[in-house]
Amino acid sequence: MRNTVPFLRSLLFTVIMAVATIVWSFVCMLVAPLPYNKRYWVVSRWNVFIIWCAKAICGIEYEIKGRENFPDAPAIVLSKHQSAWETIFLLANLPRPLVFVFKKEILYIPFFGWGIAMLRMIPIDRKQGKHAFKQVVAHGKRRLKDGQWIIMFPEGTRIPVGRKGKYKSGGTRLAVDTGAVVVPIALNSGECWPKNSFIKKPGKVTVSVGKPIPSEGRTPDELMEQVEQWIESEMRVISPHAYSAG
Repeated sequence: MRNTVPFLRSLLFTVIMAVATIVWSFVCMLVAPLPYNKRYWVVSRWNVFIIWCAKAICGIEYEIKGRENFPDAPAIVLSKHQSAWETIFLLANLPRPLVFVFKKEILYIPFFGWGIAMLRMIPIDRKQGKHAFKQVVAHGKRRLKDGQWIIMFPEGTRIPVGRKGKYKSGGTRLAVDTGAVVVPIALNSGECWPKNSFIKKPGKVTVSVGKPIPSEGRTPDELMEQVEQWIESEMRVISPHAYSAG
């Protein structure tokens, strides 16, 4: 019985998320003619609903530390990546519209990809190498000028709780090229919504926002080293049990 309840809750959550995704994909297409900020708000209501369902059904609560650190300026947000949870949560809970940099194949996912296509994201073709990054910079400058923020996951993929991936400097290269500040975010979503796990666990996700880091006069590697140090040290504050063995 102890294992049955989390399974049933996770099953119910998954079914509701699938139905909501299908329904909302058509809503997104209906609001396509609206001005961008209004379209973004409507599309992101799916995110708000899914995070609410995760709390109401699976018991996944959250708190945000350091919300006052969000700047009123162009910014590149660089976040820890443990789960699908933050890709849903962050889009609807940051002060400005977010622009995700992701592989273009995501746009081909039925229903979900249709909704993403309604937003000013930056899909890239990784096969194009350096040319792909030039496109990111070009699109990124326009998005920042329009008042949006760019968000990237420097580890590139979801990393299990208590572990660290290789931090890549693409996000800080973009910050240096655009002159934007970098906002680091640490979070422990993998404790409740583990990577590649169907079962969602009740608990509280802590989203910790660091102070903005200026990019002027810095190299991408220097900037990324500071981002990595802050995120990984903060991870030991919000998830000390996951690092006690180290």
